[in-house]
Amino acid sequence: MRFIFAGFGGQGVMLMGQILAYAGMIEGKNVTWMPSYGPEMRGGTANCTVVVSDGPVASPVVDKAEVVVAMNIPSMIKFQDFLTENGFFFLNKSVIDREPDRKDGIKIYKLECNEIADKLGNLKVANMVMLGAVIGATKIVSKESVFKALEKKLTGKKAELIEINKLAIEEGMKKVSEQ
Repeated sequence: MRFIFAGFGGQGVMLMGQILAYAGMIEGKNVTWMPSYGPEMRGGTANCTVVVSDGPVASPVVDKAEVVVAMNIPSMIKFQDFLTENGFFFLNKSVIDREPDRKDGIKIYKLECNEIADKLGNLKVANMVMLGAVIGATKIVSKESVFKALEKKLTGKKAELIEINKLAIEEGMKKVSEQ
């Protein structure tokens, strides 16, 4: 399955992709993760592609994806045409106040990631709310693998953020199951 995670720099789109790729590796799948940054790290555009497959992955380059995650309006506009027919389109409703142009059988999930993260006590986990939704809807990897990947990625001082990130993932999974 091919994924595109996109948003402004600082929204954690790279981390979403890395966690998904690590979780795939933990499960013995073949994975690629490829970042792409705009001219600025924070505030500029950022996106990454992830491929998770049971078979060999020919290339990390993704021109069509079964899953597109847009954390802001420019990302929704730019990447909606990369989505395959019957694909999954995840939108951060906290920032995106309009409908995508695509209406051709894609599955659209809208989550108020920022509000959910704020209720959990840390706005920075909005990306993990969204990742939870992606995992919940696609079932590409297990929640347990995602949690193990989080523990591998968040080390040192960041280790204190593991629990709130796990709560955010669980909340995203719960919200997507309600849609």
